[in-house]
Order: sequence, then C-alpha cells, then structure tokens
Amino acid sequence: MEIAKNMMVKLSYTLRYDNAQGDIIEQTNDENPLQFMYGAGLMLPKFEEGLVGKKVGENFELSLISADAYGEVDDNAIVELPKDVFLIDGKFDDEMIKEGNSVPMMSSDGRRLTGQILKVGDDIVKVDFNHPLAGADLFFAGEVLEVREATDEEIAEIFSAAGGCGSGGCGCDSPEDNAGCGSGSCGC
Repeated sequence: MEIAKNMMVKLSYTLRYDNAQGDIIEQTNDENPLQFMYGAGLMLPKFEEGLVGKKVGENFELSLISADAYGEVDDNAIVELPKDVFLIDGKFDDEMIKEGNSVPMMSSDGRRLTGQILKVGDDIVKVDFNHPLAGADLFFAGEVLEVREATDEEIAEIFSAAGGCGSGGCGCDSPEDNAGCGSGSCGC
C-alpha cells in the first residue's frame, strides 16, 4: 500500500535546519512516530507532496524552503504590548514572562496564540507571534513505518470539532477549508 489521500501514515524522521548536516530540530522514532491522515490538511502541503506514493519501508529526504514550510518572518507579528496586559490578579509573573519563554495568549477575537517573549521593559513586553520555525529552511530525513486505510472513527475524530483543524485553531470550519491550515498545529 502506498501513501495517498485519506490514508493513515506513520513516519519516523529527523528534522534539521537547512540540510542533512544542520542542527536537529526534532526527531521521532519507531516507538514515538508521527502519525497523520495524508491529505487531511494537517501537515505542511509540500511535506505531503514529497511523500506521495511512498511505501512502508521506504526512506525519504525532503528539503523545504521557508516559504513552503512556516513562511518568512512577519515583522507585523512582532509587537510591543503594555506590561499590564500580563497582570494576573494585579501581579506581574516575572518567572513566566521573561525573555525566551513561550506563553499562551488569546487574541481580541478569542483565537489562541503562542508568543515568544523577546524583551521585558519597564512598561512594555515585546512578543513574537511568528511560528518558531518562520524563516527557516527545513530538511526531513526518515522512513515510512506504516500506511493503511483510515478507520471511520479516525476520520470522524480528525474532522470533528474536538480535533483537527476544524476545532477553530486557524479558523477552518470544514475539512475542505483545512487544506491550507498548515502543520499539525494548524499552522497557527
């Protein structure tokens, strides 16, 4: 069986910056593989394109330029917020809100965001809402561990309000809308 639309796929891989010699970003293995439904809009489109037709036991290598991965760094996603936005019960948590930490936040329209704290000043906090891999070229090398038909339960779970992009994480409300959502985190 080969990788095609609506097939469940398990992969082990190593993700690196730039090329096969780049620093390791993430690594999975046989005991902790990546599992997803191919074509459901949960993975980077160019990543999926590079896997089409692969079979169990086949190795793969994929290079994605940043535009085909998590995009370029958007300067508009780096903002300075008033420090009082981070007050909880009138107190500023300087253990949580410090340079380098990633913090969960919510936009004014209720969308969940993760921001990386770049700087904490006297009155402002500079936060980067770009994806952590924005601007990075990526290199994947791995092996296809399993390819099989998705069960009805898996399909329902992926496209239900409880899971997948349809949960509203990126504003996608139907399986058809999910095609551009991006990665497993819905590209948010």
